[in-house]
Amino acid sequence: MTSNPFFEPSTLPYQLPPFAEIRAEHYLPAFEAGMAEKLEEVNAIAAAADAPTFANTVVALERSGAVLTRVANVFFNIASSDSTKETEAIEAELSPKLAALSDAMLLNPQLFARIRALYEQRDSLGLSAEESRLLERYHTRFVRAGAALNDTEQDQLRAWNMELASATTEFGHNILAATNAATLLLDSEEQLAGLAPTAVAAAAENAKSLGHEGEWALSLQNVSNQPVLADLADRDVRHRMMMASLGRGFGASSPNSELAGRIASLRAARAALLGYPDHATYIVADQTAKTPEAVEEMLTRLIGPAVANAEREAAELTVAMHAADPAAGELHSWDWLYWSEKVRAERFSVDADALRPYLELERVLRDGVFYAAQQVYGITFQERTDLVGYHPEVRVFEVFDTDGSGLGLFLGDFFARPSKRGGAWMNSLVDQSGLEGTKAVVINNLNIVKPPAGDPALLTWDNVRTLFHEFGHALHGLFSDVQYPFFSGTQVPRDFVEFPSQVNEMWAARPEILANYAHHVETGEPMPAELIEKRVAAEQFGEGFRTVEYLGATLLDWAWHRITTDQTSDIDAELFEEAALHKAGLALTAIPPRYRTGYFAHIFAGGYGAGYYSYIWSEVLDADTVEWFEDGAATIRDKGEQFRRGLLARGGSVDPLTAFESFRGRAPEIQPLLVRRGLTT
Repeated sequence: MTSNPFFEPSTLPYQLPPFAEIRAEHYLPAFEAGMAEKLEEVNAIAAAADAPTFANTVVALERSGAVLTRVANVFFNIASSDSTKETEAIEAELSPKLAALSDAMLLNPQLFARIRALYEQRDSLGLSAEESRLLERYHTRFVRAGAALNDTEQDQLRAWNMELASATTEFGHNILAATNAATLLLDSEEQLAGLAPTAVAAAAENAKSLGHEGEWALSLQNVSNQPVLADLADRDVRHRMMMASLGRGFGASSPNSELAGRIASLRAARAALLGYPDHATYIVADQTAKTPEAVEEMLTRLIGPAVANAEREAAELTVAMHAADPAAGELHSWDWLYWSEKVRAERFSVDADALRPYLELERVLRDGVFYAAQQVYGITFQERTDLVGYHPEVRVFEVFDTDGSGLGLFLGDFFARPSKRGGAWMNSLVDQSGLEGTKAVVINNLNIVKPPAGDPALLTWDNVRTLFHEFGHALHGLFSDVQYPFFSGTQVPRDFVEFPSQVNEMWAARPEILANYAHHVETGEPMPAELIEKRVAAEQFGEGFRTVEYLGATLLDWAWHRITTDQTSDIDAELFEEAALHKAGLALTAIPPRYRTGYFAHIFAGGYGAGYYSYIWSEVLDADTVEWFEDGAATIRDKGEQFRRGLLARGGSVDPLTAFESFRGRAPEIQPLLVRRGLTT
């Protein structure tokens, strides 16, 4: 038993999981032992004869479940980054068990009685600010989980939670299978006209890896509008690509459209049991937004100007398309990205492919992302080739603070592969905690198309921005300086967590940062300043499309989670989508939502149900903060220190908007966002 690497803390630097020792057969025994240990510890805390104190109840809960935490942090990253049939089976088995374990703690009446007793006397306990907030958050967590319900209601809640856990896990597995199945195979190189030679070579290599040597394979990303549509000259191929993308999760081959209805119905029923009219109201009550009306007010303010911008863009794209082919007819969704690039190239004299030789992954990472962090926060990086990740492509870097002391580890898993889910994300493998004496170990996952062996990985501008964005999440974890794991790093409200990562995007195009990393991969020449200036200016042209695409997904999420218990029977997902987008004023057939129901992983397989609005909500804070960074009142380095100490380091240990106001000096304002997105007219 002791040979299981999860049973003891890792002896590697920063407690990096010992991936060289971890095997698939270790996961289930470690979960079983970890769940048993957690339950035993929780029951002991609940049944203690001593009167409840902050130490013997709240701190004891914070210390509980060490084995479970270690295995869960590793396994759920693997399940997303390098899944197999075996890990999928384990995840399917574990999901309802973990839901039951959570309920066993949060619905334990003896434990809740101890928490409630402490909460009611919290002002007389002599607690620090962080301790007081921790007690308040525990009390809120128990109440929101149903601790105040009667026994019959709690039994019903347990059953729904277990069914939800299984359904959301199945939904995520189905997305990966459907996305891989939708890969577009092409039998002639002519069908790839418009793609850069490196992209054509990557498509050939992709086909070969999938068992189709001599063909070309275009794998899908988990979004509606596939980025490759911007380059494919063959309209029929674009059409096939778009149909493959939009069809995922619908039809007999995938049950996700039916699963989505079931998940939404269960969430609505659970919300009603807990005293809320719908799931969205339940979710936002514990976010910075607080009420659904606040979310809807913001979204309504954006929809009209965004649609007007998109309609102006559509008219210009149609003119350009008809100038090239008078018989082209209507502008369709599969035409939009292609003709957008053509119009940008003509109007702004910028070619997206012209940027790529200047955006080589290694330089962007070391001389861009890391260099920006050094300039803003004073930290440095050293690759640790002696430490290994869970996959040969994973790289490990040690991060050093301004005084040279170790801050933590950063892992990068940058390339797409069939075993990795789509998108980009950050995970924590070890949380920073003063209580446990641990420093952060964090990982960024991206889905950059892997080049053929020996070729450099040349990025798109969107790839660059994503790299900076996800590293913003990593910094939030690395800079964490809290006592309790509950508050570590990104453990903040969902509608706040994207804020630091969005802020970090600002450094990608900042002249002194860009000049350090954007050099031609062959000649070493720096990127001409006007090239990126034109690209940034050109992006304003597509702001209508991007905002409508995002808002479509946001309002779709919102519609699914505003349904009440009397609206949950026999939902047809496609008809539901159509009605929801029409009601919101976003039924633009040429701009499908960024995610359709069948592959909307954020809300049906992740933690963003009724929370996809968070990106635009956080962007209000982001745009306001970028303005603060650039106001010239202090050096960037001084501002970085204020931002780090006042916000990033605090994690969830303070109220998020209070943390914002601590460095900004006032509440956030929406005007900078409206200006950024061209929504002021």
